[in-house]
Formats: sequence, C-alpha cells, structure tokens
Amino acid sequence: MHGEPVLKIARIDPRIPLPQYESEGAAGMDLRAFLEADVAIPPQGRAKIPTGLKLEIPTGFEAQVRPRSGLAIRSGITVLNSPGTIDSDYRGDLEVILINLSSETFIIKNGDRIAQMIIAPVCRARLEEMAAFELSQTARGSGGFGSTGM
Repeated sequence: MHGEPVLKIARIDPRIPLPQYESEGAAGMDLRAFLEADVAIPPQGRAKIPTGLKLEIPTGFEAQVRPRSGLAIRSGITVLNSPGTIDSDYRGDLEVILINLSSETFIIKNGDRIAQMIIAPVCRARLEEMAAFELSQTARGSGGFGSTGM
C-alpha cells in the first residue's frame, strides 16, 4: 500500500517480539506483555502491564490500544481506558491498563497477547465559540441516551 505511515519502534530487550498483524485483513497489531514475573489480576482488579516497547508515531497519527476480543469473551479481561490513546509526541514506555471483569483471578504471563494496537489518522478541530441559542437546530435536538432507538 502506497503512503502507509511508518511506525518507528524500539524494544528495551531484543527478546521482545515486534508487534505484528496476525492475519491479512487485521486492523490491529497484537501487543504482548513483557514481564519479569507473572501478574495476577484479581476479580474487579486492574494492572498496568508493560510491553517493553517505545514508539515514534508519525505526526498526524495516533496509536489506539484496544481489547482483544478473545481475551474479553473467554476471560473477562479488557483494556480499562479503551481505546487508550498514544499521542505522536509521547516517547515513554508503552503500557496497557487491564481490568478483570470476571469473578476469578486472571494470570498474565510474559509474552501473553494482551491488547491490540491500531494506527489511525488524527483530525484536530478548530474551535469556534458560540452562544447556545446560536447553534443550528436539528430534528433530534437535545434528545440523548437512547432517544433515537425507542
């Protein structure tokens, strides 16, 4: 594909596998835990899991960290701040905040696939302040939270 963004990536340890797309049509690259020891996440507990990676995301793009659907359905493990956003000017360690929504303790081991990362374009808005009565009117108006699907 012509014009695809280049994601520069650094591993803090050469044993860490680079993230990769697991199928031809995959939108996300799997991220793996990089751990010295197993991490137990109790029911309703959360943990910040390191990946051992640092990124240089091209300007105009972001990395989104999202749950892996298989981990969510089988074990109740998901990304707490989903999707997590990594800005193009961040150069720190890539870590994933996981939460255990199941009723059993879940063990994360070194090398486990814990999340997926999507590289996406960023659109920044220019703000134009208006008084509330100056906003355009729509058929929906101020109807929110379920108002369009009754």
